[in-house]
Amino acid sequence: MLDEMVRWIVSIVGQWGYLGIVIMMALESSFVPFPSEVVMIPAGYLVFEGKMNMAIAIGMGVLGSWLGALVNYYMAVFLGRPFLLRWGKYFFINEREFMKVEAFFRRHGEIGTFTGRLIPVVRQYISFPAGLGRMNPVHFLFYTGLGAGIWVTILAWIGYIAGQNQGLIRKYSQQATMLLLIGCALLILIYVLIHRRKATQTAQVEKDQKGLV
Repeated sequence: MLDEMVRWIVSIVGQWGYLGIVIMMALESSFVPFPSEVVMIPAGYLVFEGKMNMAIAIGMGVLGSWLGALVNYYMAVFLGRPFLLRWGKYFFINEREFMKVEAFFRRHGEIGTFTGRLIPVVRQYISFPAGLGRMNPVHFLFYTGLGAGIWVTILAWIGYIAGQNQGLIRKYSQQATMLLLIGCALLILIYVLIHRRKATQTAQVEKDQKGLV
């Protein structure tokens, strides 16, 4: 069944062109569970064949990611946490995983939205805690677009370079995912260390000020 879905998605991208990229990436970025690889990698191959423009394909991928992310964001805003946890299981939203993402978002805020778009599984659900936390919509779109832009660009170039070679596609996709995970971990670590240092400095300043009173 999954193979049939993948073939259907690939055919949509091929037949509908840029509109197909927007629609499929919007679904991928919402709560519909299928990988963005089956959308953007074929798009990259179509660029190689001269049937698409790389910049436009990437732009449509980001646009679709924005639309799908906004669906999740406003679902969280208007429906709230109890509804998501009650009905999320029917859309493969596990309560335990959701709570992990929610905790991650609380700790790291906007950087969580950016890095979350680069992490498998998390990228589909990171918009829910953003909506629950009433994150500034402009900031949400900026960080979502930044993360999604990096990911769809990588996938499009994998399709452009690897073509229809499934072995190379799998190899490059795994390597890209691993590098992104390492990069996200380092970025979050640096972010946390900087904020801890600022918090320590602020606490010291307040302590010194109290000592002068």
